[in-house]
Amino acid sequence: MNRRNVLLMLVVIVVFFHRYVVADPKHHLKTYIVHMDKLVMPSSFSDHLQWYATSMRSVSDSMDMLYTYDYVINGFSTRLTIQEAKLLEQQHGVISVQEEVIYKLHTTRSPEFLGLEKSTHMMPPESKPGGDVIVGVVDTGVWPGSKSLDDAGFGPIPVSWKGECESGTGFNVSRCNKKLIGARYFSKAYEATYGPIDETLESKSPMDDDGHGTHTATTAVGSKVTGASFFGIAKGTARGMAPHARLAVYKACWAGGCFGSDILASIEKAIADGVHVLSLSMGTGTLFDYTHDVVAYAAFKAVSHGIFVACSAGNTGPDPLSLWNVAPWIATVGAGTLDRDFPAYVTLGNGKKFRGVSLYGGKPLSGSFVPLVFGGDVGSNLCVPGLLLEGRVTGKIVTCERGQNPTAEKGMAVKAAGGVGMILVNTDGYGEDVEVADAHVIPSAAIGQREGDAIKKYIVLDDNPTAMIASGGTQLGIHPSPLVAAFSSRGPNPVTPEILKPDFIAPGVNILAGWTNTGSPTGLNEDPRRVEFNVVSGTSVSCPHVSGLAVLLKEAHPEWSPAAIRSALMTTAYSTYKNGEELQDHATGSPSTAFYHGSGHVDPVRALDPGLVYDASADDYLSFLCALNYSSTSIKMFAGGNFTCILGKKYRVEDLNYPSFAVPLLMASGNRNGSSSPTIVKYRRSLSNVGTSGTYKVSVSSKIRGVKITVEPDQLTFVKQGEKKGFTVTFIATSMLSGTTSFARLTWSCGKYVVNSPIALLA
Repeated sequence: MNRRNVLLMLVVIVVFFHRYVVADPKHHLKTYIVHMDKLVMPSSFSDHLQWYATSMRSVSDSMDMLYTYDYVINGFSTRLTIQEAKLLEQQHGVISVQEEVIYKLHTTRSPEFLGLEKSTHMMPPESKPGGDVIVGVVDTGVWPGSKSLDDAGFGPIPVSWKGECESGTGFNVSRCNKKLIGARYFSKAYEATYGPIDETLESKSPMDDDGHGTHTATTAVGSKVTGASFFGIAKGTARGMAPHARLAVYKACWAGGCFGSDILASIEKAIADGVHVLSLSMGTGTLFDYTHDVVAYAAFKAVSHGIFVACSAGNTGPDPLSLWNVAPWIATVGAGTLDRDFPAYVTLGNGKKFRGVSLYGGKPLSGSFVPLVFGGDVGSNLCVPGLLLEGRVTGKIVTCERGQNPTAEKGMAVKAAGGVGMILVNTDGYGEDVEVADAHVIPSAAIGQREGDAIKKYIVLDDNPTAMIASGGTQLGIHPSPLVAAFSSRGPNPVTPEILKPDFIAPGVNILAGWTNTGSPTGLNEDPRRVEFNVVSGTSVSCPHVSGLAVLLKEAHPEWSPAAIRSALMTTAYSTYKNGEELQDHATGSPSTAFYHGSGHVDPVRALDPGLVYDASADDYLSFLCALNYSSTSIKMFAGGNFTCILGKKYRVEDLNYPSFAVPLLMASGNRNGSSSPTIVKYRRSLSNVGTSGTYKVSVSSKIRGVKITVEPDQLTFVKQGEKKGFTVTFIATSMLSGTTSFARLTWSCGKYVVNSPIALLA
């Protein structure tokens, strides 16, 4: 065969391979999570790993199992083609084969704002520094040089700890100590999709290159650091909610996201290692039922092992039905503001003044007026990098519209074009929401839509528009506070409307905590600044607040279940200010509702002694799944084959012992088809006594027209701790308008104890 024919044949082979193999999705490898039923493993196999490998080889030549799992699921993750995955699903003992999902990541004032500094009950005795409660954080890793991880005064590592520190790029075992007792990383699924990690850009180790993981971890359990600040802003003593607790980090999030198989492996190890609290600030952005949500069924297994799991509610508010992580065994945390602000002031040449927010700790502008331009007139209204015209920006303040690219990047673009300051103004999609202060590289101020429109109008009408920007530093005592953050995701619960979510809100706006030294405070490569502490906002931040508070409750009440801890935080949360007015929503300026704040804002001091709790076990949650009519195959994913729904038994979602009530009246039998008969819905609950003996009387605060709410019995007497009593709440709807929502509150009271539960009615 001559050279020409050989080359021609090679071309044909390449074209064939591209057309029929590369271009054909049947030949594309994807990562799948395979759930197996260990109870039906053939006796011919000596162990389950051998069985898993044989099952995989029956459909694929691949021998590559990324991970095997024993705690979060019985099964493994592997790379398969679509056709191989379908064949594997038909094999004996295979419960399901699910394509992997990628998840995305969603303090000096918080302790005082929450009342922790005022309560001696919220801190361990000085004779016992370094507690035995271990918090596991699944995130982007940790910066081990953070002062917030100092282990001074900590005693020996708890004997219950089974974990370890793993070495890797920029991180060795010696970086762990008696505070940071565990550090692992999980990248097999990530690398299976994107190829080997580029270690010149990202550390293949527990090292945090992003900052998010260090911030969440130190928010939860950071040690006390005096004189902490962000370039002199938010100055004070930084500490986590439980500064004496131990920390274990599980790096499962990388530059391209958090892969489901890696998350599963992280939680698998966290359970085996012996953590007591898990904190996950991430979500998919896509709605799944609980069987297809990696975090949901992994969290179920963690809770089944007595581990409290807190997750962020999401940052896609103020849209309704925008919640993530809504499984009833998870504590779903929304975000609220603190009584602290970082104002920035804009003064126009015509004398008008506007107040905005900003984080800028560099050299201020001079006290004189500076020429002012609108970004749209000099190349880009959004101030996109590379589009601003240098000759028309140099030495000027640029007004940029919010949207499309990160706000800090807009400031970088202005600076690169020669600008000296930026006014960031909202457009229709953002309204007056300027609660989040960003770490800008030049003097800046974020302004609401109305005032932004006034500034843009001034630029058009004035022949020589000018402005000044001045920082207002750190301002405390802001009222009212807290407000529900505009970005905090809202209910109703998009997966199970009968379960009210979020559960509560916690501080999540402009929170100072530890940061990595490998990245900038803005996350932009062009930003050369490095900080020990950074100010961050999001439900990613409110989640670890609750994780840390759970430590305090678990220390005080080691016998409490995860459900009891969450109940204590829910029933003692507040939904009104001290003057009696309802919590406000930052997005609308109107009163917030239970769909925004759940039970209210956490009050950890009251949660220590809640009087009564709504408790629940793993079996209760499995009964809940039975009520959702999950198949026996799906139930096995959660129960591991040890639980079956009882044939003929009537399971009801309404009977899950949850500390709140969401009542979708249209889903009840009765007047759904226009009948004049009332709609009647019953919810059954039980309360366990964790306080003193006494008689609790019930009350329902309701001004809902067309709905009658009754409770039977209307009083409960408890003689001893641990005693449990049941009650039934009946909702009778006669004329509530279709498409409306209404809210009420059910309260059990006995002396100092006030046990509150929100009620949300959907017609």
